[in-house]
Amino acid sequence: MVRIFLLGVAACLAASPALSQTPSQTPARPPAAPPAPAAAGAAATPVPAPTPALTPPRDYVIGPDDVLSVVFWREKELSADAVVRPDGKISLPLLNEIDAVGLTPEQLRVKLTEAASKLIEDPTVAVVVKEIKSRKVFITGQVNKPGPYPLLVPTTVMQLIAMAGGLLEFADSKNIVILRSENGKQVSLRFNYQDLANRRNLAQNIELRLGDTLIVP
Repeated sequence: MVRIFLLGVAACLAASPALSQTPSQTPARPPAAPPAPAAAGAAATPVPAPTPALTPPRDYVIGPDDVLSVVFWREKELSADAVVRPDGKISLPLLNEIDAVGLTPEQLRVKLTEAASKLIEDPTVAVVVKEIKSRKVFITGQVNKPGPYPLLVPTTVMQLIAMAGGLLEFADSKNIVILRSENGKQVSLRFNYQDLANRRNLAQNIELRLGDTLIVP
């Protein structure tokens, strides 16, 4: 009987390959596939774009706080971005301090070419205006957003008031004053907002000049 039982067990084991395999015979798992390489042309980490150059107004001259980029062709050690200091100068590598205020970009380019010719032969230089912070007008008093505003395009009194968010409820709109410097003297010009709103005295909506201050009482 015992023999018959053992023969039956052996027959069952032979009929089942999964049970008949020993641990050493168990097939190994295939190795994990390595991560796929990045596809050609895949998006890389974005690089911030350089600050574009501005197109200055026709009457533009360099002023304090303006940001310039001075580029010497094939002379990287001389090239640099420069902020115009309150004393009107810019600082550049090797050239040290250069007067810039009151010059056009072209006049400054000529001046830098002359200065660099003492160090290198036939210098080629470009002056690029990156930021204009010197051309400003000001508005103060009873408006929503008083403060300085850039004067990069022709701007009238009404346009500046609109840029400042308009007049406040209790503003004295009939007695607005424009302070202006003419020939070294301060002059004041009157502006009646109500007249202009009613299409009267349209000539008072003058174009603002560099440094004008609008006072809204």
